[in-house]
Amino acid sequence: MNTSAIAQPIPFTLPHAWRHALPALLLLLAWILFLYRDTALAMVLIWSRSETFTHGFLVPPIALWLIWRQRRSIAVQTPQPALGAFGLIAGAAFVWLMGDLASINAVTQIAFVALLVLTVPAVLGLAVTRLIIFPLGFLFFAVPIGEFLLPQLMEWTANFTVSALRLSGIPVYREGLRFVIPSGSWSVIEACSGVRYLIASLTVGTLFAYLNYQSSKRRILFVIVSILVPIVANWMRAYMIVMLGHLSGNKLAAGVDHLIYGWVFFGIVVMLMFIIGARWAEPEKVADVIRSGGSVQKPSVTAAALWTTTACFAGLVALPHVALWTIDQDEGAGPVSFTAPTVLATGWKAVPPGVTDFKPTFQSPSAEINNSYASQGRGVGLYLGYYRHQNYDRKLVSSNNVLVVSRDPRWARVASANRVVTMGGKPVAVRTAELRGAALADHANDGRLVVWQIYWINGTLTSSDYVAKVYSAFYRLMGRGDDSAVIIVYTSKNQAGRAEDVLESFLSANYAVIDELLRKTQQQ
Repeated sequence: MNTSAIAQPIPFTLPHAWRHALPALLLLLAWILFLYRDTALAMVLIWSRSETFTHGFLVPPIALWLIWRQRRSIAVQTPQPALGAFGLIAGAAFVWLMGDLASINAVTQIAFVALLVLTVPAVLGLAVTRLIIFPLGFLFFAVPIGEFLLPQLMEWTANFTVSALRLSGIPVYREGLRFVIPSGSWSVIEACSGVRYLIASLTVGTLFAYLNYQSSKRRILFVIVSILVPIVANWMRAYMIVMLGHLSGNKLAAGVDHLIYGWVFFGIVVMLMFIIGARWAEPEKVADVIRSGGSVQKPSVTAAALWTTTACFAGLVALPHVALWTIDQDEGAGPVSFTAPTVLATGWKAVPPGVTDFKPTFQSPSAEINNSYASQGRGVGLYLGYYRHQNYDRKLVSSNNVLVVSRDPRWARVASANRVVTMGGKPVAVRTAELRGAALADHANDGRLVVWQIYWINGTLTSSDYVAKVYSAFYRLMGRGDDSAVIIVYTSKNQAGRAEDVLESFLSANYAVIDELLRKTQQQ
């Protein structure tokens, strides 16, 4: 083989078959971006305001660069629209519609990216798609998703840190995500979860594996390593920061310093991971470029057929917006208001706020009440948060709607569970929690609350965030609106009778009244 000939750059010209396919692809992409511009802008806003997802700005340029690297291999292919993509695009469009009806950013954004990706097989065919399958899949890293991992990652970090401290001979008293050692108190908050490290490592690690390895086995193995390393590194980071603070009398690793130390430590660990991974790098295989004149070409579709197919796909991706407009026209726009009843079931009467000063953190409800009721010396607080015409800024199920925020100056969650109680004559699962005063020294039951929570979605009860979202989207799709509410009851742990028994008795006796109140509000 003539090596000098290989070194010569191969002239690149756009084959005739692409002169209609490429404009059709670009127009279909532009049409999707126009229709789903609100979803795209929501992604960009999250990239700009969240350090966890800032990498999203880099994902599209990297994907385009990876595609550009394959331009010669792509050019010799004959564009052949894959009609089988109709089903996939219809599925992605329906998922987007359901996500928008339930106001779930992650679902609409994943579906939006899927629609962009599916335009390639839809217009250019499967042969082209296979050549750039990784760059297309890499685009999903632009979706700002991963915060649902926060609770579990925080729990793991707290478990490891406490265990490591005890193995180091330091006594630890722990409740929930907060713990006390002789030199002071610490807590695992969202910034300590390591989710930023995990997402950054996974994104960069996946790209590194694609560029440096050729075998699927090595690529998958390195991606697994890029998931495990940041998790373990974050555990070690948390332990070392607490130890630095303990040994220095809290002069080091205090305040913002522990975040800076964390990023430095993470950077060193990831750099070592890439250095070690590079030792097993596989050289990229140099493939001969198949010239169109010497290759077996599939017959290209006619321009009329190509543009007809593209127009059909364009109409298909527009259907969710037509359906959404129709649903919005059918929903009423009445204001919501209700008043806390002075009497519930027999014996339960409204009293001046006496249970506690607790109020759940639910953002922008259409209407709400937070009242106290008493019966035979037992006191229970009742919070109802009602939502109508939900959107991405005001919705019932949201990461911003919690019993207490992590930095709440008054309350801290120390335990969570689920249990089944009887409501309306039926067994229903409710979400339970125990709250204590923010001062960890409050060890006794005094000042502690037992809290139960459940969602009311158009009359259907569930304790699951995910099921609540599904019900909300389904009822809107069926034309029944999105009226929903959260029912939260709470009582002092230190009172006559077990707190759990008091709450169960309250719900069993009063749910019918609460349900009637919510249903009347729904009719407004």
